[in-house]
Amino acid sequence: MYVVPVSDTNGPRALLKRIRVWLILFVVCLVLSGATAFPLVTELRLLDASLHGWASPVADLLPGLAEWIDRVESGIRTADTQAPYLLYGTDWLAFAHLVIAVAFYGPYRDPVRNIWVIEFGMIACVGIIPLALVCGPIRDIPFWWSVIDMSFGVLGILPLLHVRRLIKRLEAAHSGRP
Repeated sequence: MYVVPVSDTNGPRALLKRIRVWLILFVVCLVLSGATAFPLVTELRLLDASLHGWASPVADLLPGLAEWIDRVESGIRTADTQAPYLLYGTDWLAFAHLVIAVAFYGPYRDPVRNIWVIEFGMIACVGIIPLALVCGPIRDIPFWWSVIDMSFGVLGILPLLHVRRLIKRLEAAHSGRP
């Protein structure tokens, strides 16, 4: 475990605190993103109902979005009724998010030693883009939805890049390098 000298109030201790705050934020987002895959049927039913109800101005403004949500909700409902085992895949998706989130405990404890987890996360974020570009068209996903999916990679890599920079600064401060 990385130990910060007690006498240092602004240098490594402050860096470690910032790293941990960013990691907590990233993990919370990762867990929330994964946890939303469990109640997918209910979430889509509520989202579709809202676009036909109180959120109808959004549906009027973005009819393509409303049609897509309606199509996805119908498909998920059908799968839930006729082939619920297909939704087991989204359970595994959720589980994968939770397991990956646990991996970030290593950098939380010892960021310098476990910087590889941050770099792994960055690689995963980059990997979202080719996955969406290749699998989106194969699965008949509208391009604009693939762009939304790719934005998770872009938004995910930004805090990880920042955390990696902070860890490098922490490492330099610990080794006495400028």
